[in-house]
Amino acid sequence: MKINTFCMATILLFSGCAKKPQSLSAMLSNSMLWEDEIKTPMQSSVNQRFSPKTYNNDIHKSANYYCVDETLIKAIIQVESGFNPDVVSTSNAVGLMQVKPATAGRDVYRLKGLRGQPSLRELKNPIVNIDLGTAYINIIQNQQLAGIHNPQTLLYATIVAYVNGAGAMLRIFALDKCDAVRRINQMTPGEFFQHIQKNHPAPQATRYLAKVSATYQALLQ
Repeated sequence: MKINTFCMATILLFSGCAKKPQSLSAMLSNSMLWEDEIKTPMQSSVNQRFSPKTYNNDIHKSANYYCVDETLIKAIIQVESGFNPDVVSTSNAVGLMQVKPATAGRDVYRLKGLRGQPSLRELKNPIVNIDLGTAYINIIQNQQLAGIHNPQTLLYATIVAYVNGAGAMLRIFALDKCDAVRRINQMTPGEFFQHIQKNHPAPQATRYLAKVSATYQALLQ
């Protein structure tokens, strides 16, 4: 498994994997590179744009920057959009990682010190979309699901939280977040997976967990 357990345990929301934590001002300076990317559209063909290899470098950079499992990012993109950066769902989820501007997008903007939410144009830009989606995974793991110890269980929990929210997932274990995390930590990853499949009220969440988990394992082969 390619999960970095140190990254999973870190309490610094935007720390680098192999570097000292950057200041918020430095993070925001990097974020401003989006402007140049949006002004210069990608020149590759449609077939190239839909190829996973097209985005390997951007995924690798974001994974390292936000201390997130690179294979998880790829699995989510594969299931969410099939690596099509122009997809917009009926629920207004946009781009490669299907980021919703008013929820995940707004959350990441707030933690970056930015106002409002990302635009449709920004979210259709692959580099911006990967950055925001990966940052959101970091938020899920290090804030919303903080305290889950087993890396495999945290992987499963992150997948469910990404598609249907951490709150809904935790409530099937206990109404109190700390109690829910305690109960989760008493389970094996397999027991957690089965509990989600049997008890999560949203069929979308159970299907998504199965799909992303299977894609994740296939990518490791």
